Amino acid sequence: MGRSRYLITEPDKPHFLTCTVSEWFPLFTRPALVDILLDCWRYQQAQHGLKLFGYVVLENHLHLVAQAPRLDQCVSRFKSFTARRIIDHLEVQGAKRVLQRLGFSKRAHKHDRAYQCWQEGVHGELVYSEAVMRQKLDYIHYNPVKRGYVDLPEHWRYSSARDYAGQPGLIVIDRWA
Repeated sequence: MGRSRYLITEPDKPHFLTCTVSEWFPLFTRPALVDILLDCWRYQQAQHGLKLFGYVVLENHLHLVAQAPRLDQCVSRFKSFTARRIIDHLEVQGAKRVLQRLGFSKRAHKHDRAYQCWQEGVHGELVYSEAVMRQKLDYIHYNPVKRGYVDLPEHWRYSSARDYAGQPGLIVIDRWA
């Protein structure tokens, strides 16, 4: 798949974003790797003004609705930082088969790295209304239900559905009214 950079033209508004692991490889079946994602978002919330309205992390991709003064940079830094940390973790754990797969996924023109963790680019959409926000949050929260992983959205550990159901989540979110 070619590079598809999404231009964030209205940074003062939330965006629905999707990031996908290269080759749709199921990396996030390992809780330690999901923790890397959550830690990065926490840092960006504290240091870069990231507002996280909703998220879900599935085995091979994630969705989020977010807003930040420089959301394009937040997304770029998120993917770069998490990729490095994920690869470092896999190397320490001796996960040779996973690393081999990520090495196979690396684009030929990428001479500065041995592995490709994320697909290039990011799919994103401007959330321009209350109705679109509700639709995107519902889509995010019901994704694990549609896949048959859980019966109720709030049962999925790696989702903001828990926060919207009045239960404590794994990361602080900016709840949409």
